[in-house]
Amino acid sequence: MSPQDDRSHRKYGVPIYGASWLPSKVISNPPPPQLDAPDEDGAASAESPPLSLDSTHYMVLSGGGGEGRTGIRNALLLAHFNSASNSLSDHPVARLETGDELPYRLAVHPGGEGLICSMPNACRWYEWDLVMNGDDRKVGVKSSEKGLPQLEGVGQQLAMAFNKDGSILALGDENGYLRVFKWPSMENIIDEPKAHSSVKDLDFSTSGSLLVSSGGGGPCRVWDLTSSTVIASLSKQSDEVFGLCRFSTSSEKNLLLYTTVKHGKGGSIITWDTKSWKRMGSKHIVREPISALSVSPDGSLLAVGTAEGDVLVLDSTTMRVRRVVRKAHITVVTAMGFSETSRDLMSTSMDSSARVTVITEKKTSGFSMWIIFFIIILAVAVYFVKNNRMIPEETWSRISSHFQN
Repeated sequence: MSPQDDRSHRKYGVPIYGASWLPSKVISNPPPPQLDAPDEDGAASAESPPLSLDSTHYMVLSGGGGEGRTGIRNALLLAHFNSASNSLSDHPVARLETGDELPYRLAVHPGGEGLICSMPNACRWYEWDLVMNGDDRKVGVKSSEKGLPQLEGVGQQLAMAFNKDGSILALGDENGYLRVFKWPSMENIIDEPKAHSSVKDLDFSTSGSLLVSSGGGGPCRVWDLTSSTVIASLSKQSDEVFGLCRFSTSSEKNLLLYTTVKHGKGGSIITWDTKSWKRMGSKHIVREPISALSVSPDGSLLAVGTAEGDVLVLDSTTMRVRRVVRKAHITVVTAMGFSETSRDLMSTSMDSSARVTVITEKKTSGFSMWIIFFIIILAVAVYFVKNNRMIPEETWSRISSHFQN
């Protein structure tokens, strides 16, 4: 079965530019208590309808045809993913059209309050629309009365991110302007018009005390949000061009920084020490540019999407490829993200598709490899016993090294 025929791959009718999982708390918080009739003691009991949420997951997608008369409407979409059957909903389960404004990048508030979305010249805030229908909870998205006057007329934002607890919001635009605010007060923390020639990506460290920004034409910068100053400028080498940036999900004590670079050989990932801000290593990953990057919540995996539509899952320590989905999408991967459990990897594309790649454990394959290893060793041993010869140490070493690699 090809990726395009898989139940975990669906097309939703609009080019998709932004995507995120909904926090589980959006649908797992119990609904308002339903008061039953008084019992024999005259007291009213409160009970919530039972909800089966173990396999219920939602993702929000943003995209459309833009301002031109393409016939493709601009919209925010919600899709449902069932982890029990590893399948995406055939159609969006909710849709909110945004008129002439193309919803580009988005950032979901980790507290489950809603999401912020960048439009061509401003940013809009949206809220979740939760409706109970018997035992079922339906999730939608709706416009909010909450205005963001500080983000009116700011131009197209290319990168947006909340810190882990949702208390800080960072945005970077196509002209290199970096804005960082306290949320929801919108009190200014950083206001830097010339952070980069254009801001490509942003990410917060686990504690929220550091922000990394990457942009075209210059170094990748690390900002201390306590002092609102740059504490490191990570320089490129030779023909490298910085792309995306992500902190590891470990504690600040063991914190690492990953950046993607484009160069003559294709796309690579550089790992940085966050104490000395020196390169720890560089790994060439793909022949084409890397267009999307994500780190799993448990810190064990990295995922990249490429300009050719491929999806790769890597071990974050060794950078070895654990899973490859060739042509997961027909064209460039625009966004990706791991679920809260680190089990499911969402990716989207300009080809209007969304896909969920399920990350399986290596135990089964590892067990099979050791069975093969044992059979080969047994065969070699039988051969040498039959010929009354000792097994050379070089032979043992060669077999062992093959399976260790």
